[in-house]
Amino acid sequence: MAILIDKFARVLIQGITGRSGVQVTSELLNYGTKVVAGVTPGKGGQVVDTVPVFNSIQEAISKVGKIDVVMVYVPPYSAKDAVFEAINAKIPFIHIFVERIPILDTSKMLFEAKKQGIRILGPASVGIISPQEVKIGSIGGPDPNQVFAKGPIGVISRSGGMCSEIAMLISSSGLGQSTVVGIGGDLLIGTSFADLLLEFEQDIQTKAVVAFGEVGGRAEIEAANLIDEGQFTKPLLVYLAGRFAEKLPKDTNLGHAGAIVGMETTIEDKIKVLRQAGAIVLEDFTQIPTELKKVI
Repeated sequence: MAILIDKFARVLIQGITGRSGVQVTSELLNYGTKVVAGVTPGKGGQVVDTVPVFNSIQEAISKVGKIDVVMVYVPPYSAKDAVFEAINAKIPFIHIFVERIPILDTSKMLFEAKKQGIRILGPASVGIISPQEVKIGSIGGPDPNQVFAKGPIGVISRSGGMCSEIAMLISSSGLGQSTVVGIGGDLLIGTSFADLLLEFEQDIQTKAVVAFGEVGGRAEIEAANLIDEGQFTKPLLVYLAGRFAEKLPKDTNLGHAGAIVGMETTIEDKIKVLRQAGAIVLEDFTQIPTELKKVI
């Protein structure tokens, strides 16, 4: 099974005629994802790799029917309007690939989506892939089969690049992935570690989950709380990047917008709480395959 989306999901891409939009459209179609429409205001009537382009989401729905997922591939300062258009159209799942969206815009988008019961993945999310079934976003690039393989391991990562690195380790060990999710590295994001662990708990294919965390925020603490509360019962392996950062000045930013030294909790705090809850905190990234084989 896949979490969040499946092979029947009907996808619309906002910003489909831009360079990134054109590229991801071809990647998704080649993987079998059902991209049924695109939107770029003023460019309705064009076609991108067999996908019809419309001027608005409502126009697209009137022509092609139901949309399950909107992918946002527009410039950062256009993202809020694009997301609100998708929210107003009652699209249940919005994936935001865009980086560097103003934080006030992000907070408004997330607030409105939550109020209306709409899931947002991102911002700055590389996407989701359930190997041999479906993908959204640019995760895995043009040939995901070189990295991802079908199997029983769920993967969650703030880093898009580490989605592929973890998957490659797992695949090369003879295991595979149920679903791999890049949640995005921005300070504010719509779908958290805890949200995904609840989804993986219900997925019969998933036997264990690997999470790639980092400095800043409380995502890993929230995950540990789920284990303590009995809401997540499967093995959870966590690798926390950036332990060296504890020696850096407080508020130092490390790559991702949300990776800020000393923000809310330290790496050591996270390690302590995770281990007390029963999660396996890895000292070495390359331990992932060995530890997975032990727990499953």
